[in-house]
Amino acid sequence: MKEMVPHDFWQEIHPPGSFETGGDFTSFFVAELEDGKQLRLPIRVLAGGNHALASLIINQASFAVLDELAEKLAAKIEPFGIDVIAGLPTLGLTLAAAVAQKLGHSRYVPFGTSRKFWYRDELSVALSSITTPEQHKRLYLDPRMLPLLEGRRVALIDDVISSGTSIVAGVDLLAGCGIEPVAIGAAMLQSDRWRAKLDAAGLRWQRLTKGVFTTPILERTAEGKWRAPV
Repeated sequence: MKEMVPHDFWQEIHPPGSFETGGDFTSFFVAELEDGKQLRLPIRVLAGGNHALASLIINQASFAVLDELAEKLAAKIEPFGIDVIAGLPTLGLTLAAAVAQKLGHSRYVPFGTSRKFWYRDELSVALSSITTPEQHKRLYLDPRMLPLLEGRRVALIDDVISSGTSIVAGVDLLAGCGIEPVAIGAAMLQSDRWRAKLDAAGLRWQRLTKGVFTTPILERTAEGKWRAPV
């Protein structure tokens, strides 16, 4: 496969069959959407060097890629009768806004990690993520946004669900407001590690979680390439 420079990633949705998906990968992983279209993702090596993940940074994606992923996710959650989209920071906000537009909504509700002086501590929960594990942040809901969520059918959106920590924090924050989302959505479901975390939060959450595509944990081969487990 042809080498790619870093800014080439996430810029194009390719037609079905553009790249081989069954062999070993070097500089990028080929993710397949349900309709067979393909998206090339950079490979990020995990600690220890023998495993890696395919990465999606959606606010660096082309508008065409964002539009395609948002349209497909909107179609997956539309049957839930969504009244309002709630988005998780940071990268989930980009996707959440686009999905809300695809559903014909005039706005969405963004959660945040920056505490404004009018925020209330009871409308916050602890937050960490796989990309920033060393940071001890909190997830906040602007109290002015609470009336937009109360009594509504809410979908909670993130860009990627990986460890499950961020999405569970979002569920917990909504629960603290007396709200239970009717659907959870993401562009990419990264490996299966998130499933146990969601199960611990409630066995219904896996059933309500929808993703546009999935990617595995990759294993390093003897030749130094990357392979999806069989």
